[in-house]
Amino acid sequence: MISISASAAKKIRNLKDEEGRSDEHFLRVEVKKGGCSGLTYKMDFDSEIRQGDKCFENNGEKVVVSPESFMYLAGLTLEFEGGLNGKGFIFNNPNAVKSCGCGTSFNIQKKANEPEDPPGDCGA
Repeated sequence: MISISASAAKKIRNLKDEEGRSDEHFLRVEVKKGGCSGLTYKMDFDSEIRQGDKCFENNGEKVVVSPESFMYLAGLTLEFEGGLNGKGFIFNNPNAVKSCGCGTSFNIQKKANEPEDPPGDCGA
């Protein structure tokens, strides 16, 4: 399961409006190698569901992840903090055992025999 907080959903809607994106667009979150802790988050808007994608919807917005990224993101809550001292999007990832100061780079420790969360269904 991946959750989107109300504040993150509002910011996603605002960004889609600013960029002229339709309601067909959703947020794709990926994990890539890189950053000072070993892995980094990548976010972009997309409108195409790929084979095997996992979809989750909260607060009127959808987030989609590939199966490869989901193993690093299961249980994630995407939040947003704005204002003068706000940090922007915040990834509350229960799988991260190490993260950098900027919050966009992390690393995980795999646990043996840990059950997977039920997959989201994109209908693809």
